[in-house]
Amino acid sequence: MGLYLNPKHKLFEETKNTKPYVDKSGLIAVLNGMIRTNDRYVCISRPRRFGKTITANMLCSYYDREKDSTGLFADLSIAGDRSYSLHLNKYNVIFLNIAELLSRRSVSEMIDQVEKLLLRDLDKTYPEFSNPALDLVNSLKEIYMETDVGFVIIIDEWDCIFRERRDNTAEQKEYLEFLRAFLKDQPYVSLAYMTGILPIKKYGSHSALSMFKEISMISPKNFDRYIGFTAEEVQSLCAQYDMDYNEMSRWYNGYSFPKAPSVFNPRSVVAALQSGIFENYWTQTETFEALKIYIDLNFNGLRESIVSLLAGEKMQIDTSNFTNDMVTFDGKDDVLSLLIHLGYLGYMKDSGEVFIPNKEINDEFVTAIKSAKWTEVLAAIKTSDELLKATWRMEADAVAGYINIAHEETSHLNYSDENALSYVVSLAYYSARDYYTITRGMPSGKGYADMIFLPRYNHSDKPAMVVELKWDQSARGAIQQIKEKKYFSALEGHAGRILLVGINYDKKTKEHACVIEKFDLQGE
Repeated sequence: MGLYLNPKHKLFEETKNTKPYVDKSGLIAVLNGMIRTNDRYVCISRPRRFGKTITANMLCSYYDREKDSTGLFADLSIAGDRSYSLHLNKYNVIFLNIAELLSRRSVSEMIDQVEKLLLRDLDKTYPEFSNPALDLVNSLKEIYMETDVGFVIIIDEWDCIFRERRDNTAEQKEYLEFLRAFLKDQPYVSLAYMTGILPIKKYGSHSALSMFKEISMISPKNFDRYIGFTAEEVQSLCAQYDMDYNEMSRWYNGYSFPKAPSVFNPRSVVAALQSGIFENYWTQTETFEALKIYIDLNFNGLRESIVSLLAGEKMQIDTSNFTNDMVTFDGKDDVLSLLIHLGYLGYMKDSGEVFIPNKEINDEFVTAIKSAKWTEVLAAIKTSDELLKATWRMEADAVAGYINIAHEETSHLNYSDENALSYVVSLAYYSARDYYTITRGMPSGKGYADMIFLPRYNHSDKPAMVVELKWDQSARGAIQQIKEKKYFSALEGHAGRILLVGINYDKKTKEHACVIEKFDLQGE
């Protein structure tokens, strides 16, 4: 037992004893299938607050040969897997937390410290094989050759140098060369598991650590269920803690992967369950500073893209050119790719679309926009509350006026068709998200309603609304279309008030017009 070799590791036991605890030990079965294969190098990147360190601690406890972890894992799902006993406590574990090691040191000093202290740990554990003439790599080779006991190497916060020393390419390359020499093609490596926020740094089209299988927010592969909490897990937790699943979903859901279409931010879910309060638990770490910096860089219309995302839009981007650092950007798609890895955007791999996943992150964007002093966008958001109240009061002229303001404040958008109008109207009704579930392009009646506003369960006193948009036609015609195509049928079962809202933009006058009517679903 040493500082880095088979460290005394009680952190996973503490995590398991903390409630609520969600069993993610199924990940171990996936990793067990990679041990001593060509796939034994795994790098999992995911945002802060998504359980990276908890997972690393779990793996240390499971694989460490100097302890008996049977009691820790006997009641977890991994215990039912056929690989469970085959790999439980069978390996030497080397655990390195790069964030701690790098603190107040150069990369050269950090590497010297790791080699010195690991050699000391090896000497204590295997004194019979101690050879002062050997360096770290050759010492590990000799011990493996003599004992046939492989090493599981776990590196937490592997990428912190690319975040904390983002401009120091010389240190970055020195660090990558150390990792390559330490890990690549070494016979003593039974499994190498690295975790961080960013995927492995690319230089040109290559990576110094090309042997690693990369698991990320963009490409989760077969690790979908282990990146965050799944919908099924959160539904079970909400039932246990008597909390509303729909509200939990609105705040912390929204990340989406091919085999796990609904993934929640785990730390925020746990915080909400423990406190009984739905609020923003996203801490303002270094990643928040990145959000503030990068949304203010107007690469090829980045600003317009952020406004559209705030309006609830999805947009396609190309993630293939992102070099996995925080300084090299060739355009807006690289910045948006970074925001996926930082957790500020969700990503749908099948369509290549990004989006703001939930209310918690939406609030972070608004906070960042305030810091970046996007006064025009903030004005549109600020007036959204007045717009909503005017709609409830059926003050059609006031509604049209507020939408005119929203259009003026987002005039950099290409305002050329009904789809562009929908962006502006969605942003104009920003505050409505606190009261409504808003669905755009919803199948209803004989077509698709532009926007359906259904009151949330705790705001049943608010009227439901059907909003139809027209481009260079008439607001009255929009109301007529709602009635003729029965878009209101989407509200069947709603017992409260219903408002029909028609909005038109006149290209000649460059003004919006609005008509609002009450509607009786029963008397239709």
